[in-house]
Amino acid sequence: MSLPSVMEAEASPQIEKEIGSQGLKKRIVHPGNSWRVPFPGDEVQVHYTGHVDGGESVGSSREEGAPFSFILGRGEVIRGWDEGIASMKKGERAIFTIPSSLAYGEAGSPPLIPPNATLLFDVELISWNTIRDLTGDRGLIKKIVREGEGWLTPKDLDEVFVKYSVKLEDGTIVAKSEDGVEFYVSNGWLCPAIGIAVKTMRKGEIAELSVKYSYGFEQNGNEGSKNDLQVPPGSKLTIDVELVSWKNVINVTGDMKVVKKIIKTGEGYDSPSEGSLVNVKYTGKLQDGTIFERKGSDEEPFEFVCFGEQISDGLDRAITTMKRGEIALITVASEYAFGEKEYQSDLTVVPPNSELVYEVELIKFTKDKEFWKMETWEKFEASRRKKDEGNKLFKAGDYWPEYVEYDHSFTEEEKLQANELKVSSNLNNATCKLKLGDYVGALRLSTKVLELDPQNVKALYRRSQAYLRTSDLEKAEADLKTALSLDPHNREVRLEYKKLKEQQKEYEKEQAKIFGAMLSKFGHSET
Repeated sequence: MSLPSVMEAEASPQIEKEIGSQGLKKRIVHPGNSWRVPFPGDEVQVHYTGHVDGGESVGSSREEGAPFSFILGRGEVIRGWDEGIASMKKGERAIFTIPSSLAYGEAGSPPLIPPNATLLFDVELISWNTIRDLTGDRGLIKKIVREGEGWLTPKDLDEVFVKYSVKLEDGTIVAKSEDGVEFYVSNGWLCPAIGIAVKTMRKGEIAELSVKYSYGFEQNGNEGSKNDLQVPPGSKLTIDVELVSWKNVINVTGDMKVVKKIIKTGEGYDSPSEGSLVNVKYTGKLQDGTIFERKGSDEEPFEFVCFGEQISDGLDRAITTMKRGEIALITVASEYAFGEKEYQSDLTVVPPNSELVYEVELIKFTKDKEFWKMETWEKFEASRRKKDEGNKLFKAGDYWPEYVEYDHSFTEEEKLQANELKVSSNLNNATCKLKLGDYVGALRLSTKVLELDPQNVKALYRRSQAYLRTSDLEKAEADLKTALSLDPHNREVRLEYKKLKEQQKEYEKEQAKIFGAMLSKFGHSET
């Protein structure tokens, strides 16, 4: 009996190809409409018509009016089918020539299939459900009912939004959430199976989970578990899960001290970096919801320079992970915010050791061309522009990062210009550091100036102020004496020197008291 489909195939220009090395041949009658193919373990649905080569029909799902389903690669069908259908794409139709060694062999399958028979099958792959053993012990089997979008899947830190229904083996529904629930993947929800499964799912995917008790509820039932479900001990469950959406959560600092949850995904791939000019709007809140800071608006965004110490360190770090147009919720531990100090904002007082929450929208940012890529004139133009911007910040008492570096291509004159810019920049920085109470930073910046210009009176003065505030009186006196020798009539330096002498007297008095107390105690013990 000859099949019309086989006759059509013989007229097709498609070339018959061999699959594997045991004689299995395939001729495509109609190509598929996807690049994906099923994998072993998937549940495939096919239409087929088959017959013995030169002989009788062995069956047809088309005549029966319903597709034939089986699990690929499980030995539920002849090997020729397992191997051949694994090469097909969705919607593809092909003619397979299957040798007896991949069919029924020497024994055949009487009365339809004689010994050593070659079989011909006209097969159409309609669809398949992806089935995966998620735990490797068949304790949690996932069947994809509806494919999701894209290729990304949630990670442990992410917050997912799912809908689900939990059924016992008899079909009784014991839990259901039509409105959906939101939870962090690492925390799980209801039972271990849901947490494990969502990490393999894509947005919009619907899956059916076959769950053994070890991944469902405790073996002794569910007393004390969520929702007080009535689940008998050792129950097997079927859970239908839909991953509606999820929000990426980023561990910015690697220690969970600064965590960013993406509310709205941004555009492109680029993010701000140190020195980038950034426009944002944000609201800062305490853990109880009290707003302590609000910066920027759509009409007038807040503009600042990344790592210019105009915002908290944690917020700075998080913003450098954002994309243009991104909206994120950023949680900052006190170590990356205001630490143990009380902070007075425009709106309220931030108590010591406060964890802060910021809702931030990155509106736009501008990144400078990398220094090493610039021409010499570009380097000086960028440096002067930043100096002008830095002067504005300096007047406001803010910090401005250093930005002028030497280049091996500079002429002597250009090196002098670079030195002048560095000196000006670092002096302004040192002043800001003093105002902000960062005396170590002020020492470092003043010293940098003195390395370039050892007779810079302003740098000596700034460094002496820092030494005074860290009670290093000897070093403060040395700097002030040097400054007075260079500029004896400098009023600021003379006042600072007077302040130093007063501080030294107070220190000597305190030391005398301590010494006297020690002697008194010593004399008493001798008697």
